[in-house]
Order: sequence, then C-alpha cells, then structure tokens
Amino acid sequence: MQLRRLSAVAPLQRRLLLMAVDALLLLFSVWISFWLRLAHPFSPAFLAVGTWLLPATLVLGLPLYVATGQYKGLSRYVGSRALYDLSGRTALLTLLLVALGSLLRWPMPPRSSWVLFWILLTGFSGAARFLLRDLLLGWQRARQGQSIKTVIYGAGAAGAQLAKSLLLDRHHALLAFVDDDPMLWGRSLAGVDVVSPQELSRLQADRVLLAMPSLKRAERRRIVDQLQDLGVPVLQVPSIDEISSGRARIDSLRPVAIEELLGRDPVPPNPELLGPGICGKSVLVSGAGGSIGSELCRQILRQKPSRLVLLERSEPSLYAIDQELGRSLPSGIALVPVLGSAADPVLVEAVLRDHAVEVIFHAAAYKHVPMVEANPLAALKNNLLATHVIARAAIAAQVESFTLISTDKAVRPTNVMGASKRSAELVVQALAQEMAAQALDREQRPATRLAMVRFGNVLGSSGSVVPLFRQQIARGGPITLTHPEIVRFFMTIPEAAQLVIQAAVLARGGDLFLLDMGEPVRIKSLAEQMLRLSGLSLRDANHPDGDVEIVCTGLRPGEKLYEELLIDADSEATQHPLIYRASERSIPPDQLWPLLERMAEALAGHDVPTALALLATLVPEWQRSGGSVPAPHSALVG
Repeated sequence: MQLRRLSAVAPLQRRLLLMAVDALLLLFSVWISFWLRLAHPFSPAFLAVGTWLLPATLVLGLPLYVATGQYKGLSRYVGSRALYDLSGRTALLTLLLVALGSLLRWPMPPRSSWVLFWILLTGFSGAARFLLRDLLLGWQRARQGQSIKTVIYGAGAAGAQLAKSLLLDRHHALLAFVDDDPMLWGRSLAGVDVVSPQELSRLQADRVLLAMPSLKRAERRRIVDQLQDLGVPVLQVPSIDEISSGRARIDSLRPVAIEELLGRDPVPPNPELLGPGICGKSVLVSGAGGSIGSELCRQILRQKPSRLVLLERSEPSLYAIDQELGRSLPSGIALVPVLGSAADPVLVEAVLRDHAVEVIFHAAAYKHVPMVEANPLAALKNNLLATHVIARAAIAAQVESFTLISTDKAVRPTNVMGASKRSAELVVQALAQEMAAQALDREQRPATRLAMVRFGNVLGSSGSVVPLFRQQIARGGPITLTHPEIVRFFMTIPEAAQLVIQAAVLARGGDLFLLDMGEPVRIKSLAEQMLRLSGLSLRDANHPDGDVEIVCTGLRPGEKLYEELLIDADSEATQHPLIYRASERSIPPDQLWPLLERMAEALAGHDVPTALALLATLVPEWQRSGGSVPAPHSALVG
C-alpha cells in the first residue's frame, strides 16, 4: 500500500512542477512580447493591457493545457511530436485571448505582439521540456553508475533509430557512429559524431552495435572480422524482415550468428520455378520432421498446395512439425500427418491413393555418419530400400513428380551413409531408364518425372558442426574437431529447400541436379570465429590463458577431409544460376534389380557382411577403409 502511495505521489509532484513552470512562462511570454514590440516593458499601454491580459493568460492557459493533455506525456520521452502539439495549444490560447479581448472591448496590444507572444511561448515551453528531459536522463544515468561505452556501426536509418532508443537507455553511453561512407565522416547524427572505421581503436568502446540489417553477407563478414581483430564484442540489430513483420524491434540486439557470416548471399527464387510445381497440388514430404523435410514443408505451404501430407516415422518429430504448421495453416489447405515409414509399401501405396498425391519430395534418410557406420543395416533399409519402395509406388500411382534429396557424401563415398545414398540415386536412375523405355514403346512421355538433388552441408541441421560447437562453447569447451584441415561447404536450410523445389520443376526424367554451395569453409577457422563471436578467446600453446581450447580427435570412420558433388560427369547450367544438371554412371535396371532383391534378403536376415558386400558391388567407388580424398578441382563442391 505504501508503494502505491509513493508511485501516485511522484507523478503528481512532477505535474504540479510543470504547471508552475508553465505559469511563469505564460506571464513571462506576455511581458517579453510587449518589451520586444514597444521597447519599454512598463509603458502606460502595457499597464492598461496587462491588467487583464496577465490574469486571463493564466486563467485560460493552464486549464487549456490540462484539457488538451499537456501533462499526460512522459518528460523523458519528449520529442518533435510533443513540440508540434505544444505549438497547436499555444496557437489556440493566443486565439482565445484575442477573441476575449475583442469581445469585451478591452484594451488590446499591437497585433504584432500576438505573433511574438505565440512564438515566444512555444519556444520557451518547448525548451523547458527538452531541458527537463535531458536533466532526467542525465540523472538516471548518474543513478545507474557506469554505462556501457557503445559505438553504432552504420549511420543510416537503422542506426538513427537505434541511437534514438539508446539515448533513452540509461545503460548505454553512445560514443560515436562508425560508417564506411567517407561523405559522412565529420558529420553528426542525433548529436553524435560520425567517424571512420579506422578510429574504432581510439574510441575504446565496450561494445559495437552493427546497425546495417540489409548488409550483404560478404560485407557483414568483412566488418565482423575487422571488429573481432580489435577484441570488441559485436551485437547487431534484427533483419529487415524481422523488423517489418513485427517479430522484433530495432533495439532488440542479439549476437551475430555464425550462420549469417557463412556462405554467400542467397539468390532470389525464380517465380517461374518456385510456384508452378506446387500450387494447387497434393504434395507429400517424407521425413517431414527432419531438418530438410520440415523446411520443405514450410516452403511448400507458402506456394499454396491443395494438400500437404507429412510422412514421418518419428512421433515426436511428426507432432512438432504438425503443430507448427497447423498454427499458421492458410485456409483451403489440408494438412495430413501420417505416422509411418517410407519403407512400408502397403502404407505408402495407401497414402498416395487416398490423398491423390501428385508431387513427392523424398527427404527421409539416416544421415549421421558415425551412427550409420555403427548401424549399417538400418541405414540401408531406410536410405536404399525405402527409396525403392516410395519411388515405385509413385510410378504406380502416376505421381507427376518424385524428387530424391541426396547428399554430397554420395560422391566417392568413404562411409556407409554416402554409399547408401549413392545406391538410392542408382535406384532412381534405373527406374527413370525403365520408364523411358516403356514410354518409348508406347510413344508417349513417362507419367512420372523422377529427379535427384545433391547438395552439401546445411547450416543448423541436426548433426551439423555449428549447433555442436555452440553447445560445446556454452559448456566451456573443449571444442572437438576431427582434423585441423577439414573443409566443408555450407548453405542455409531455407535456401536449400527453396532450390530443391525449383529443381523439381526443371526435371525431365532421371535428372541429377547439383546445387552450387558457394565458397569452402575451413572448420577450424569456423570454430575460432564462433569463439570470438561468443566473446571468448582461444586457448592454445601461444595463448595459455585463453577461455576455450580446440581439441583434434582424428577423422571418424568414413569421414572425408573434403566433400564434392561430382563423380566423373560434367555439369551443365540450367534456368537457375545455382542449379546444375549432371548425367553420371548408372546401373541398367536388369542388373540392379537382382542385386536389390539380394540386398533385401540380407537385410531381412540381418546379414551384415553380405549386405556390405552387395553395397560395395552397387557402389564400387566406395572406399571402405575410410580416410580422405584429394581436394576436388571442380567449382561445384559441397
């Protein structure tokens, strides 16, 4: 109760103080307007007019201020809008005083005095409020104690909005703006100087805030590297999309995520490829709860299919994606969760028939290299046999399009996971050849377009090094790295899913599509950069007092130093600049199907040696001893 009384008294005291200040300014403005106009403040003319004008100004002015909300605003947030409102109030007060004097035929001052009165009253009242605002903010900072010395990188619109928020924040002391544009150096924004990046070391800031939400990825990487060399923590404002959608405010600062520095800037989707293959169709995604599968579902829903079927064998994953998509499901779209395996032919055929599926994206797979290496039979059943089951069912149901999500590890594989995915590609190639031969006999096009899309690592997927390193850094280390020279290529999950959808439209039958993965990333450098982004330092022989060390554990069974997307074939450009088409070695259907039957028997009998021997026959380039391969020379690597 006592706290409520105190909280009620404090605003009342501030309002009474403001009213007292306004009363003095009202009287002073009347007097000074006469003095400026007549050059004699106590002339008979002033005495005649002042006897009614001074009390009338108080009697009309203060109630007018109260009635129009003059004292409702918070003084510490006074801005230009408050000044505009104040000028309107003082103009209304001036008109009321003129009307009152004219109506009662009282002595009137010169007409120019009214203009002076309005200008002076507006100026004095506005200045008093801005002064009070600055005093309050200064008092708050003094109470808070030591503020964080802050520099804003970017003197554009985002930087100006951020500065406005920080100037009201008692936790930050804004030292300067930094910008790469020489035209801005030496100027000021919000009363704060704009300087060149070379002056950052002189400023000795505690924190740098990156206020350039639309910055290209390469430029962001350059700036962050430059700031990290100074040992200054870097935070950034949200993206333009987050701000415009209302998911974040301009002052919702967050650390720079490593995902925003890796790879290249995404290429905008081709509207002729992204929408037509999905809009109005019944679409099925297998492995719908996985990293790629779930993002495919999100992207597909944006293209407005008639139905989206989620096929997933993991109940928690299916529940999670079904709940997520259901919360923002557009009207007119049916969402169908199906709990089961793509390797179950009866289930798959029933789902395709009951939901009239027209488009399939087969993303279901076991992909964690060490886990698959320890459980090869489960991987072969899920990666190889399931592909055969669902692809054959798609052909039987005359599905328009079937797309297999493959991996760069299928190229000259050194592990069971890569070999199983390469054998799944062989199945799709053989089925496409079989369909093409049958269609040629009937002199018509195949009913189902089969395709494969092969790409490398995606940022943030389960098993990716990025979330693993992030967890290890949060625990205080060490960061475990298999080899200091290991190199990988990265792409964001949304971009990968978007490109897969576009590639499916480009398919003619049996196509193998490759996605351009951008520039290579040395994983050791990635780990070091993630440390710096976390505000921590590397502990090694040269820096024994660092925070976290990196430990090399040796290449895991089946792990490569480098990954690649091509085996022996050349790639050709397509309609999309990041999608390439390749034609590689395949096994004729009459040779592949007997091998596949024997593989199914070996899996049913849990015969590991026979299954692996058959896998080696299917994929002769599989290097069962593991290890690395030479760095590829092709630009299309992943």
